[in-house]
Amino acid sequence: MSMNNAPNVFLDPNANRFQVNIINEDHDNNETTQEDVGSDPPHYEETSFTDETHNRLRISYRPGKRELYDNFCQNGEKTEASLHPYDTHSKMYYLQTFGHNTMDPVPKIDYYRNTGSVSGNKLNRPSLLEIHEQLAKNIAVSTGSVERVVNGESTTGDETAVSKEEENKTGFVKFGWVKGVLVRCMLNIWGVMLFIRLSWIVGQAGIGLGVIIILLATMVTSITGLSTSAIATNGFVRGGGAYYLISRSLGPEFGGSIGLIFAFANAVAVAMYVVGFAETVVELLKESDTLMVDESNDIRIIGTITVVCLLGISVAGMEWEAKAQVILLIVLLVAIANFFIGTVIPTNTEKKARGFFNYQASIFAENFGPDFRSGEGFFSVFAIFFPAATGILAGANISGDLKDPQSAIPQGTMLAILITTIAYIAVAICAASCVVRDATGNVNDTIVPGMSCNGSSACGLGYDFSRCASQPCDYGLMNNFQVMSMVSGFGPLITAGIFSATLSSALASLVSAPKVFQALCKDNVYKGLEFFAKGYGKNNEPIRGYVLTFVIAMAFILIAELNTIAPIISNFFLASYALINFSCFHASYAKSPGWRPAFRYYNMWVSLFGALLCCGVMFVINWWAALITYAIELFLYIYVTYKKPEVNWGSSTQALYFVNALDSALALTTVEDHVKNFRPQCLALTGAPMVRPALLDITHSFTKNNGLCICCEVYMGPRKLCVKEMNSGMEKKQAWLTKNKRKAFYAAVAADSFRDGVKSLLQASGLGRMKPNTLVIGFKKDWRSAPATQVENYVGIIHDAFDFELGVIIIRISQGFDISQVLQVQEELEKLEQERLALEATIKENDFEEGKRGICGFFKKASTLNISKHETKKESTINTIQSMHVGEFNQRLLEASTQFRKKQGKGTIDIWWLFDDGGLTILIPYILTIRKKWKNCKLRIFTGGKVNRIEEEKLVMASLLSKFRIKFADINIICDINIKPNKESWKFFEEMIEPYRLHESCKDITTAEKLKRESPWKITDAELEAFKEKSYRQVRLNELLQEHSRAANLIVLSLPVARKGAVSDYLYMAWLEILSKNLPPILMVRGNHKNVLTFYS
Repeated sequence: MSMNNAPNVFLDPNANRFQVNIINEDHDNNETTQEDVGSDPPHYEETSFTDETHNRLRISYRPGKRELYDNFCQNGEKTEASLHPYDTHSKMYYLQTFGHNTMDPVPKIDYYRNTGSVSGNKLNRPSLLEIHEQLAKNIAVSTGSVERVVNGESTTGDETAVSKEEENKTGFVKFGWVKGVLVRCMLNIWGVMLFIRLSWIVGQAGIGLGVIIILLATMVTSITGLSTSAIATNGFVRGGGAYYLISRSLGPEFGGSIGLIFAFANAVAVAMYVVGFAETVVELLKESDTLMVDESNDIRIIGTITVVCLLGISVAGMEWEAKAQVILLIVLLVAIANFFIGTVIPTNTEKKARGFFNYQASIFAENFGPDFRSGEGFFSVFAIFFPAATGILAGANISGDLKDPQSAIPQGTMLAILITTIAYIAVAICAASCVVRDATGNVNDTIVPGMSCNGSSACGLGYDFSRCASQPCDYGLMNNFQVMSMVSGFGPLITAGIFSATLSSALASLVSAPKVFQALCKDNVYKGLEFFAKGYGKNNEPIRGYVLTFVIAMAFILIAELNTIAPIISNFFLASYALINFSCFHASYAKSPGWRPAFRYYNMWVSLFGALLCCGVMFVINWWAALITYAIELFLYIYVTYKKPEVNWGSSTQALYFVNALDSALALTTVEDHVKNFRPQCLALTGAPMVRPALLDITHSFTKNNGLCICCEVYMGPRKLCVKEMNSGMEKKQAWLTKNKRKAFYAAVAADSFRDGVKSLLQASGLGRMKPNTLVIGFKKDWRSAPATQVENYVGIIHDAFDFELGVIIIRISQGFDISQVLQVQEELEKLEQERLALEATIKENDFEEGKRGICGFFKKASTLNISKHETKKESTINTIQSMHVGEFNQRLLEASTQFRKKQGKGTIDIWWLFDDGGLTILIPYILTIRKKWKNCKLRIFTGGKVNRIEEEKLVMASLLSKFRIKFADINIICDINIKPNKESWKFFEEMIEPYRLHESCKDITTAEKLKRESPWKITDAELEAFKEKSYRQVRLNELLQEHSRAANLIVLSLPVARKGAVSDYLYMAWLEILSKNLPPILMVRGNHKNVLTFYS
């Protein structure tokens, strides 16, 4: 294959950057091509992203070569972007990036989008395999996709253009920082408190403490605003507000618990704003003496009507909201300006009687200190004011709709906090400098000569309000919630401001609460709330959430007491703010490389202080409400943790897990191993964990919560296919372990042979001190029918484990471990069942269609039914046969595969501790007995000894086990291990090894040497004679095991060791076979001859 720049790659030094060159591949023109390449040195051109708006192929050409391009276009090709090389049949075209013929794409944001991103299409860059492997000959650029392939996407069609058309159709609006964040936040922060409670707050707390209350609330919101800016600029924030910020930062546990609280707080806020609106209306009705029932019930009636109207607006659509924001803000600003203007307009007699005297130093001095009444205090007043400072998340909630959220959110949020704080302080100071705390409203309460006065500032200004000390008054800062209307230059403007502030805030909360709740339900954190995740209409409106919010708001409107509602909201919002601040701290503390907020003006310790401040303020405001809030949050946290929703948001909690694990692993490397802390850390050759579940189960029994367990698999074959298969199955198999509650890791390698793969795993598995010290493998049942190379690899693995100083455990059960055939049959049966269900559904559909026709349709229907019945009958017969097959041949295998998951009844674990291997042979069964499934099994110890020293040997062993603090039921000293086995047993052993013997002693030397060279794996006569005593011992041990341990639940036996180069593979396998034949589950164990037990403290 020749890849070259002929015929004369079109170049134009003046053309736009980021160009695509057509590359010709033509085997018939090799000579011409080489001449062109040789005579014309390559030209290198720069690339760029300029002018991406035109979706067409740009081709540059060298001077004088345009006719080649023109000819090319005339060969059936379109001149637009739909370049299709297949029309030329003999040419193949590649794309050029940075002057090189390559599939490597240039960096582009579309490669980093999530699937289903609303801000643009996700593109798929070429995989490393596509770039690394040899380029296929039949690659072609599909119609209309040349430019996209250059940019790394390999899909066909004009999806990008379609998505742009859809975007244009929907009229997707992007807001700047003023309209998108500043206006929204100011509208939400300025609310009912500004007009009808701020005067009362400053009357209770005085100017000094009133300003401190405002600044304390501002401190909380400012720190939270900084944390919000940091989190919101660390990636796009979608709908969900505080829930989205916290859940994506701290994980679903914290996010799910606070999400419900935050949504509920917004729902209650609707009631608060509507009650504020209703209070204003009732005051107007009271002035005109047109109350319907009484004040409280009128508030309930008007509040109910208002929230019903707001619900109707929300359900009908909110398209007007964005345009109305600026108008509402203008109304609010005019109302505030109207108040300030009113403070300098000379007052009149009526207003003086109500306590308004313009700016007076005496009033300022009198109102500077606190005068808490009716059981109120600093923090109770703060609790009532704090909701007026909320609303700072309004901009962050729509960050996906902002042109530049990374700059808009910090600028808009922090500037909104600054402006609203200045406004609150200015209004508080001005109101307290102009209006006295108590006034009667009676124009006749003036001071006449000779009348005594209580010395208040009102007395100095000619009014006597002293009777307010003994009886309630209706006017003044403490008594009249409509002080701002009285002070203002034009009262109805203040009323309009109240209406604008309350209704806009109520409407915003009525929209945000369902949106937050819908985001929570969409994430499926709480399984029972999926009902509320459904959206309706083109804007995916949460109608069901609106109804739920309406019900909650109505319940709190019936309370009709703003001072009762406000502290509840304070606690809920403070809990949300605390977790936002903690999220910022936690993300910074975890030091994840993914924590890269564009907003830099934050500090992790300031965020932590903000979180603690929020928690402290919660308790100071209302300690029992704080305890209830934390109890609810803790309950929801435990619930979500227990349910473990299947989500992965890359939270800082995950990052901290990694950091803690890494720190612990590094700290562990500095700690020297000690025998008291020894634990079996097993490398189990299970293959895919689901294929040999019993091997995993028994290994897991002595490693769970105690040691490391790694399930290993070796892929053999062509490297490319093996790596692809291995990578595709890694997550699936680890997920299977997690789903089945197996505390184990899955590891896989690709290797040329099984032994090479295991050798790699033995050397490279683990981390630091957490490295495997024991190899666990199943017994190779098919060693007699398997190829010699497989047997050599199997025994070689045992030798390798000993070479690397690992202990070895070989496990054998009567039915074997591999259930892959059963799994395959089950999979086939599931497919057949799915096909049967699909066929039935199709037949029903056909029956329905044919039933609509006449007599012909009736007969067709009858024939179809007959056929379908026949097919169903035939298929059910196949299923029955398959089921019988599984039942007859695999039922025992299935039962054996789950035998170690069941609780073991009363019985024994027989330990044949024949050789001292450091104590692993005794430690493994001891660990099993402390597990719940094996705790009813007693340990019986079997060991070798002399006939004349049986009691002494028992005492020695009992003393040793007592020092090791290992309980046992019985000790048996076996004295006849070394006698010859019976003839039948030995004959069986000889017959078993007969096919693998060389019998070289019966042949001449030349023939014998030739046989050794041809079959080096066979057992020689010399070898058999040299290890005859050892062979006797293995056969004799099986006889003893049959005699003493046939009824044991489990046998643990010292594994014989074969000397490398001396004992052949088949002889060693014969030893293991005869040793473990016809027995209960048996573990043949050999430690690495280093102590794993100690009797020292």
